[in-house]
Amino acid sequence: MTGACPCGSGRTYPDCCGRLHAGAENAPDAESLMRSRYSAYVFGLAPYLLATWHASTRPESLDLSGEAAVKWLGLEIRRSELGDPAHACVEFVARWREGGRGRRLHESSRFVRDAGRWYYVDGEVALR
Repeated sequence: MTGACPCGSGRTYPDCCGRLHAGAENAPDAESLMRSRYSAYVFGLAPYLLATWHASTRPESLDLSGEAAVKWLGLEIRRSELGDPAHACVEFVARWREGGRGRRLHESSRFVRDAGRWYYVDGEVALR
Protein backbone atom coordinates (compact mmCIF):
# COMPACT_ATOMS: atom_id res chain seq x y z
CA MET A 1 0.00 0.00 0.00
CA THR A 2 1.35 3.38 -0.97
CA GLY A 3 -0.21 6.79 -0.75
CA ALA A 4 -1.45 8.76 2.23
CA CYS A 5 -1.81 6.97 5.54
CA PRO A 6 -5.49 6.55 6.52
CA CYS A 7 -4.72 7.84 10.04
CA GLY A 8 -4.54 11.41 8.73
CA SER A 9 -0.96 12.10 9.80
CA GLY A 10 -0.09 13.56 6.40
CA ARG A 11 2.65 10.97 5.87
CA THR A 12 2.62 8.04 3.48
CA TYR A 13 1.36 4.71 4.79
CA PRO A 14 4.80 3.00 4.52
CA ASP A 15 6.40 5.86 6.50
CA CYS A 16 3.64 5.95 9.11
CA CYS A 17 1.36 3.13 10.29
CA GLY A 18 2.77 0.68 7.74
CA ARG A 19 6.00 0.37 9.74
CA LEU A 20 4.04 -0.49 12.87
CA HIS A 21 1.74 -2.92 11.08
CA ALA A 22 4.76 -4.70 9.58
CA GLY A 23 6.36 -5.06 13.03
CA ALA A 24 9.39 -2.99 12.00
CA GLU A 25 8.95 -0.86 15.11
CA ASN A 26 6.62 -0.28 18.04
CA ALA A 27 4.51 2.81 18.51
CA PRO A 28 6.59 5.49 20.24
CA ASP A 29 3.58 6.93 22.07
CA ALA A 30 -0.12 6.36 22.71
CA GLU A 31 -1.29 8.69 19.93
CA SER A 32 0.81 6.83 17.36
CA LEU A 33 -0.66 3.56 18.59
CA MET A 34 -4.19 5.01 18.33
CA ARG A 35 -3.52 6.13 14.77
CA SER A 36 -2.09 2.72 13.84
CA ARG A 37 -5.11 0.95 15.35
CA TYR A 38 -7.47 3.12 13.30
CA SER A 39 -5.50 2.26 10.15
CA ALA A 40 -5.61 -1.42 11.17
CA TYR A 41 -9.41 -1.22 11.21
CA VAL A 42 -9.32 0.40 7.76
CA PHE A 43 -7.26 -2.52 6.43
CA GLY A 44 -8.94 -5.27 8.49
CA LEU A 45 -5.78 -6.20 10.42
CA ALA A 46 -7.34 -8.10 13.34
CA PRO A 47 -4.04 -9.73 14.42
CA TYR A 48 -2.45 -6.28 14.82
CA LEU A 49 -5.43 -5.00 16.79
CA LEU A 50 -5.29 -7.98 19.15
CA ALA A 51 -1.51 -7.70 19.55
CA THR A 52 -1.80 -4.03 20.57
CA TRP A 53 -4.68 -4.63 23.01
CA HIS A 54 -3.56 -5.00 26.63
CA ALA A 55 -3.87 -8.57 27.94
CA SER A 56 -6.07 -7.40 30.85
CA THR A 57 -8.89 -6.35 28.50
CA ARG A 58 -8.10 -8.11 25.20
CA PRO A 59 -10.89 -10.22 23.71
CA GLU A 60 -10.04 -13.78 22.72
CA SER A 61 -10.80 -13.01 19.09
CA LEU A 62 -11.86 -10.14 16.88
CA ASP A 63 -14.20 -10.71 13.94
CA LEU A 64 -13.82 -8.00 11.31
CA SER A 65 -15.75 -9.89 8.62
CA GLY A 66 -18.49 -7.23 8.63
CA GLU A 67 -15.90 -4.53 7.96
CA ALA A 68 -16.17 -5.14 4.21
CA ALA A 69 -19.40 -3.10 4.28
CA VAL A 70 -17.70 -0.24 6.15
CA LYS A 71 -16.03 2.71 4.42
CA TRP A 72 -13.75 4.51 6.86
CA LEU A 73 -13.82 8.27 6.27
CA GLY A 74 -11.34 9.75 8.70
CA LEU A 75 -9.78 10.08 12.12
CA GLU A 76 -9.57 13.25 14.20
CA ILE A 77 -7.40 13.28 17.31
CA ARG A 78 -9.00 15.72 19.74
CA ARG A 79 -6.67 15.32 22.69
CA SER A 80 -3.60 13.28 23.60
CA GLU A 81 -2.36 13.41 27.18
CA LEU A 82 0.42 11.59 28.97
CA GLY A 83 -0.67 10.99 32.57
CA ASP A 84 2.72 9.62 33.57
CA PRO A 85 5.40 7.66 31.69
CA ALA A 86 3.22 4.53 31.67
CA HIS A 87 -0.33 5.89 31.23
CA ALA A 88 -1.94 8.02 28.53
CA CYS A 89 -5.34 9.04 27.21
CA VAL A 90 -6.24 9.79 23.60
CA GLU A 91 -9.59 11.33 22.71
CA PHE A 92 -10.58 10.83 19.09
CA VAL A 93 -13.45 10.82 16.62
CA ALA A 94 -13.50 8.17 13.89
CA ARG A 95 -15.99 8.53 11.04
CA TRP A 96 -17.30 5.86 8.69
CA ARG A 97 -20.16 5.05 6.36
CA GLU A 98 -22.07 1.81 6.64
CA GLY A 99 -25.21 0.88 4.75
CA GLY A 100 -25.45 4.40 3.33
CA ARG A 101 -25.45 5.93 6.81
CA GLY A 102 -22.71 8.13 8.25
CA ARG A 103 -21.50 7.14 11.73
CA ARG A 104 -19.11 8.55 14.33
CA LEU A 105 -17.25 6.95 17.17
CA HIS A 106 -16.17 9.47 19.80
CA GLU A 107 -13.97 7.77 22.37
CA SER A 108 -11.58 8.68 25.15
CA SER A 109 -9.18 5.74 25.12
CA ARG A 110 -6.84 4.65 27.88
CA PHE A 111 -3.38 3.32 27.05
CA VAL A 112 -0.71 1.73 29.21
CA ARG A 113 2.99 1.22 28.60
CA ASP A 114 3.96 -2.29 29.61
CA ALA A 115 7.44 -3.79 29.14
CA GLY A 116 8.38 -0.82 26.94
CA ARG A 117 5.37 -1.10 24.57
CA TRP A 118 2.15 0.89 24.42
CA TYR A 119 -1.16 -1.00 24.54
CA TYR A 120 -4.81 -0.01 24.20
CA VAL A 121 -6.68 -0.79 27.43
CA ASP A 122 -10.24 0.52 27.03
CA GLY A 123 -12.26 3.64 26.45
CA GLU A 124 -15.36 5.61 27.18
CA VAL A 125 -17.47 5.60 24.03
CA ALA A 126 -20.17 7.87 22.62
CA LEU A 127 -21.41 6.12 19.45
CA ARG A 128 -23.67 8.02 17.03
